Amino acid sequence: VSPHVELGLEGPLVQAALEEALDIDGAVGVALVHAHSGMTLGEAGGSASFKMEAAAAMATDLVRAKLKGMSTLKLDDTIEDIMITLGKQYHLICFLGAAHEVFVYLVLNREHANLGMARHQLTKIARRIRL
Repeated sequence: VSPHVELGLEGPLVQAALEEALDIDGAVGVALVHAHSGMTLGEAGGSASFKMEAAAAMATDLVRAKLKGMSTLKLDDTIEDIMITLGKQYHLICFLGAAHEVFVYLVLNREHANLGMARHQLTKIARRIRL
């Protein structure tokens, strides 16, 4: 069974949302990721030297660690988003709902991105993706 069927995602609608995210200033690539398996449910962008599927799987490790930490600390809260700042890139992780099952992972070139605007746009796009 494909992850699209398990999660009730409609492929063309997801792809359209990912393409819209790729239009955000500075976007390098974007993926919709299952937070527990690390499997990409859709992706757009990336390059020969930056594979979105591999980057999304690695971002999943970070997400799992944060969720485990929150559980260990007994934090009764949800993660809205996670931002990673690198020397040349921003990596944004935006969850689709409080269950933390699926997230949108956006990679931006810092030189061409407006972080505040990108975060706002990504949140709007993520809210339109229905599980």
